[in-house]
Amino acid sequence: MTRSSFLVQGYEVVIGFETHAQLSTRSKIFSRAATAFGAEPNTQACAVDLALPGTLPVMNRAAVECAIRFGLAVGAHIAPRSVFARKNYFYPDLPKGYQISQYEIPVVQGGAIEFYLGQERRTVRLVRAHLEEDAGKSLHEDFHGMSGIDLNRAGTPLLEIVTEPDIRSSAEAVAYAKELHKLVTWIGICDGNMQEGSFRCDANVSVRKPGQPLGTRREIKNLNSFRFMQQAIDYEVRWQIEQLEDGRAIEQATVLFDPDTGETRAMRSKEDAADYRYFPDPDLPPLVIAADWVQRVRAELPELPRAMAQRFVQQYGLPEYDAALLTQSPAMAAYFEATVAAGAAPKAASNWIMVELARRLNAADLGIEACPVIPQALAVLLGRVADGTISHAAAKQVFDALWAEGPAADPAAQAARVDALIEAKGLRQMNDTGALQAIVAQVIAANEKNVAEYRAGKEKALNALVGQVMKATQGKANPQQVNELLRRALGG
Repeated sequence: MTRSSFLVQGYEVVIGFETHAQLSTRSKIFSRAATAFGAEPNTQACAVDLALPGTLPVMNRAAVECAIRFGLAVGAHIAPRSVFARKNYFYPDLPKGYQISQYEIPVVQGGAIEFYLGQERRTVRLVRAHLEEDAGKSLHEDFHGMSGIDLNRAGTPLLEIVTEPDIRSSAEAVAYAKELHKLVTWIGICDGNMQEGSFRCDANVSVRKPGQPLGTRREIKNLNSFRFMQQAIDYEVRWQIEQLEDGRAIEQATVLFDPDTGETRAMRSKEDAADYRYFPDPDLPPLVIAADWVQRVRAELPELPRAMAQRFVQQYGLPEYDAALLTQSPAMAAYFEATVAAGAAPKAASNWIMVELARRLNAADLGIEACPVIPQALAVLLGRVADGTISHAAAKQVFDALWAEGPAADPAAQAARVDALIEAKGLRQMNDTGALQAIVAQVIAANEKNVAEYRAGKEKALNALVGQVMKATQGKANPQQVNELLRRALGG
């Protein structure tokens, strides 16, 4: 697969991702214990989770359905028959001494994630997505120098999503992770809460000279924020290049990122598959997924973000980049469509939502669901800009006022406030052609130098004249109309 690459000090960066998405099921993958976050330690671990003798795992149908939904969403093959295996390793928070996972035959095979990096479209291929159980959690604080084990998370269902080594920069890695995060939350299989560990990313990072074989990778574990993800990868890339430039070899290892120092540090040497001694779990039969089950899940899927973006391009005439941004969440897409349905021009609505609205939401740390300006009011506001009643700058003032007032109980009431605010603030543009022509004539007479420069071919001189007219009208003139009247008067 040929990809454009960003070189760092003459080295090509190669990144593959493994993401653990905690599935939104009410019970665990092989037991009926609850999965709710935040319970007192060890209050949501049953006999199966504790690996007490004589207990047997029972597959959670809802977890399988989540995997099917994901596979269909990424265009993957859903294996009609897949197998669970025991992944053997010993750690205090793994009571069985092994983790039930999938190895040779995963439930989801192949697929791809498409996204934009800036305005460039990228595709990252997926190797697989397999079901597995989570381990417990070791606690090292507030135990007077000792560690505690909380097994509430043991047995929580995970879908591990593995990519090909297709990513070539930390920025692309973050863009991929955000797109994957959007998809799993969009289709409802994961709540995406990175702080609670519902969406955890591991980045396998290596560097090489262009055209050379893949370098030795180091795996950065448990990246739980997009900002830390970029910082960790950037540091790891610099560190590996420094090692190679100093003549030292890179050793395969698992590393952790310390956000306080901004550095990665080795945790342990990296295991290979053989170290885990995988073998089929004798307590679980093969997972058989009938074709009619897959078809039912397919019929129940919501419109996917990629399909919705394509529809926005075709139905509303939007650029692909706009359509991709507007489908970042179902709520944002719904806001856009409601604005257009209320009468706004699609491109005008898209521009306002992506720039003005997004800026205010980010500043207030709000989701678009909590936007105090309803789509119907925005549609009226954009209509007043389109018909020349107010300028774009004046529209910002009205929008700020609507934002400060907050949503009205009656949508029609807030929409009506647009015209009331325009009048109250005196923002209506001056569109009287006769009056503007008189002002234009006065400005031309008083600015002979600018007039001469414009007639000599200096286009910028016209901007100075437009500014003088706007000043004379206290900013209430329609700039486009002023421009046209000036050109006509100057014979341009």
